[in-house]
Amino acid sequence: MMKYLLLTLFLFVAAQAHASLIRGTVTNQKGDRLPFATVMIKGTTNGVTTNADGLYQLEVAAGAYTIICQYMGYRKMEKPVQAGEAPVQLDFVLEPLSMQIKEVVIKSGGEDPAYAIIRQAIKKRSFYQSQLKKYTVDTYMKLLAKMRRMPKKVFGQKIDTDEIGVDSTGKGIFGLSESVTRVNYDAPNTKLDVLSSRQSGGGLGFSIPATISFYDNNVEAITSQLGPRGFISPISQNALLYYKYRLEGTFLDDNKLVNKIKVIPRRKYEPLFAGYIYITEDDWRIHSTDLMLTKEYQLELIDTLIIRQTHVPVTPEVWRTKDQVVYIALKMFGFDLVANSVQVYSNYNLHPVFPKGFFNKVIMRYEKDAGDRNVKYWDSIRPVPLEADEAKDFRVKDSTARARRDSARSKYHLDSLRKKPQPVKLDDIALNGWGHTWYFKSDTTIRTHRFHMRSLLSGLSYNTVEGLSVAVEPGVTFSLRNRRVLNWTNNIRYGFSNSHLNAYTSLRLFGNNEDGFGSRNVWTLSGGKKVQQFNRENPIGPVMNSLYTLLLKENYMKLYEAWFGKAQFSRNFQNAMQLSADVTYEDRIPLENTTDFVLFKDGKKTFTPNHPQELAHLPFVREQVLAASVGLRYQPGQRFIEYPRYRQAIGSDYPTFSFQYTKGFLDADFDKWKFGVRGDKNFKLFGAVQYNVSAGGFLNSKKVSIPDLQHFNGNQTFYNIKYVNSFQLAPYYQYSTSAGLYATYNIEHHFNGLLTNKIPLFNRLKWNLVAGSNAFYVNRANNYVEVFAGLENIFKVIRVDVVAGYQSQADTRVGVRIGFGGILGSAFKFE
Repeated sequence: MMKYLLLTLFLFVAAQAHASLIRGTVTNQKGDRLPFATVMIKGTTNGVTTNADGLYQLEVAAGAYTIICQYMGYRKMEKPVQAGEAPVQLDFVLEPLSMQIKEVVIKSGGEDPAYAIIRQAIKKRSFYQSQLKKYTVDTYMKLLAKMRRMPKKVFGQKIDTDEIGVDSTGKGIFGLSESVTRVNYDAPNTKLDVLSSRQSGGGLGFSIPATISFYDNNVEAITSQLGPRGFISPISQNALLYYKYRLEGTFLDDNKLVNKIKVIPRRKYEPLFAGYIYITEDDWRIHSTDLMLTKEYQLELIDTLIIRQTHVPVTPEVWRTKDQVVYIALKMFGFDLVANSVQVYSNYNLHPVFPKGFFNKVIMRYEKDAGDRNVKYWDSIRPVPLEADEAKDFRVKDSTARARRDSARSKYHLDSLRKKPQPVKLDDIALNGWGHTWYFKSDTTIRTHRFHMRSLLSGLSYNTVEGLSVAVEPGVTFSLRNRRVLNWTNNIRYGFSNSHLNAYTSLRLFGNNEDGFGSRNVWTLSGGKKVQQFNRENPIGPVMNSLYTLLLKENYMKLYEAWFGKAQFSRNFQNAMQLSADVTYEDRIPLENTTDFVLFKDGKKTFTPNHPQELAHLPFVREQVLAASVGLRYQPGQRFIEYPRYRQAIGSDYPTFSFQYTKGFLDADFDKWKFGVRGDKNFKLFGAVQYNVSAGGFLNSKKVSIPDLQHFNGNQTFYNIKYVNSFQLAPYYQYSTSAGLYATYNIEHHFNGLLTNKIPLFNRLKWNLVAGSNAFYVNRANNYVEVFAGLENIFKVIRVDVVAGYQSQADTRVGVRIGFGGILGSAFKFE
């Protein structure tokens, strides 16, 4: 009994020993609060960071300590303190550093002494970059995003302030999260263990520390979207070609001389930093940084990004980042927002022992209770005190989310949802699409069934077979038990010229065998009657075909009708491999042109037959075809994030491999296969490459109809978005084949500012060069090569190419193609 009493007493005392609190304010001599200053226990790397209001709090065991406070541009200060049961108030008033300028004689034509320091730092760069072969460190990260101004509408769509999380004036916090992540490193492998994570309003917060190392030649600032080429470090191997330097002064930090060097880009519109880097004397390591990126230096999407780091000694020989603050400012489309990320590193272990198999394909893992920590836990471990509006945001949004979850189980909430049906507006029916949601209770939660309908405008098209056609696509999404979803979609289409009514329906059932987004099965059953292009990849969209038919009297879309039935199954595995199989029956019916109406008469032109004239030698009559296919898609080297209940693939450095085999029966008798490799590679400063290579052919081609041929995606309009999957000047059906073997390649290089940023005035536009080639080969008579060069990122979304196409049996073609390409271009789809 005495043993248990002593154990209980010991645990009680130990718990009390960890309850001591040191807190205070960090200001300068004028009384201005110093945000994100570093406060540490001397002799350790354990410490905290002040918040934006200059406040800090540090939990320690009872005892005597020396507390260090430092802030960039100010003299470091130490204070002794005795921590006990009562909180201790320990304020710091920091003095500005008095810089000393070295007495260096600069001869005529000489250079600033900063250059000699930078050369020494460059020599030591690779050593410090790879100095640590293994370590672990705990990283606290807080992300805050505030809206300062917001428009009421964007692209005609009204913005719901409640959904974003700001007040009725469009101001306030719309993003707030914090997390604690342990970084495990054993060169070259890194693994993240998320110990705790939350976001305002509930759920897991962003938990990936943005580790920015200026010892790297090429620095990725948070994400490659902000700068696809990366940014050149001020101490990179070739930094002297890109930067000018000026020694601003020196100061002593713990008897170590530190050089403050101003970093000045030599040229605008290069991916360069501006600001200050602090280098220690003799050992030439980074002491701290205060560096900035702007739009003038190839920063994309945002206006300003500032990176401030403080490095401290973990051992006398090893210095590591203690804290990192990233500021972001953006004004776009009427939005005015600011954000910051604060990361505090602690508990460095330079000699960890990792168990065998610790480093694997899971590069980030959440602890099972990472999202279940209570407020007391966060208050006890948080190294950066919350500001008043942050604490309020957590409190209010967490309470609101909790109330909604509780309310979601009540009959009152269910009744209130049912009493508020979404009003259907005329412009929704015509332009935007519309729907209705039914709410019902199942078990302890409220689930929904939703009816949805595409807009009438999206269903309008014109072609020479149907004339004006209109299609409506009503559908219902059913929410089933066990996270399953059933989609029931329908398509009803009527051609006013040929008076044909086509309609088909499709049922798609999918869900997860495991919780979350792990492996899952998808079953699809569809049937009815439809109109479709001979090339199943739909090389020309309905909008472009309608415009070319009505305005230019050119009917590129070639169609046939089919009664069909299709059963399809696919399995998506957790390793990102997909296996699919389907069986399709088609009763194919030829179609003829029924109208020649155009908006502008042109007697010199006539419409071509609906039967592809390039394939006039192949008859197409009514036929019944049964086709069975199996396919496999796999990207090796997949990496994963392991959440508490599921695992999610996040990509790989390797390309994606695909294989498909199809067998035809009944009026068809063929066997065809296709193998493809598709991928991309970012070479940072030298741009990025995208490629798509394939080979295939017919093992048996006894009976092959036009829809079953191998078609190459041609393009005869001015518009193209099927990059790395089309031939920009090739006719749609001229090269279609049933040959035993063919090969294709599509490759394009995105220079991402390389070369174009050297052209005065033009470089201000940030239009980027893109170049590449597309080709296929069947035999000596059937082959095609095209090369192209163009500009993308025009207004962030537009791409224009000049293309030259060569075919051994025809004259060289030259044309211009316009599409979407650039930082935001991939978000636009228009067919």
